[in-house]
Amino acid sequence: MLIGEYHHNIDEKGRLIIPSKFRDEIGKEFIVTRGLDGCLFIYSKGQWEKIVTKLQTLPFTKKDARTFNRFFLSSATVCEFDKQGRINIPSNLINYANIQKECTIIGVNDRLEVWASDKFDALIEENTSAIEGVAENLFEGFDIDA
Repeated sequence: MLIGEYHHNIDEKGRLIIPSKFRDEIGKEFIVTRGLDGCLFIYSKGQWEKIVTKLQTLPFTKKDARTFNRFFLSSATVCEFDKQGRINIPSNLINYANIQKECTIIGVNDRLEVWASDKFDALIEENTSAIEGVAENLFEGFDIDA
């Protein structure tokens, strides 16, 4: 399970240090792609294969399925860490996430998310007051104490 929040800067060559805790969990090779809400998603190869398998079950005759597959899969790239624990993020992904320098890297269970720090801070600020209602709606009927 990937959890936690870390802050690093991306350099002018598009290289970003991934915390060692995360490096150990996602493995030597992994996938970086466009995420939702304007961030980047990073998946281990094993998790990526599970997602692709699910995407293959979507009917290509549905426009939403085609649109999502194009969005999600066309930007996907296989990456590896360099000796300093950095990844080299392609420029199209840097532009998509509007990353200038400061990044927030978070663990979100099965994936990492890479955010432009100002965008992530704004997201948290916008949702802080609503989070109790969100939790109530999501967990209604679940016994999370069991």
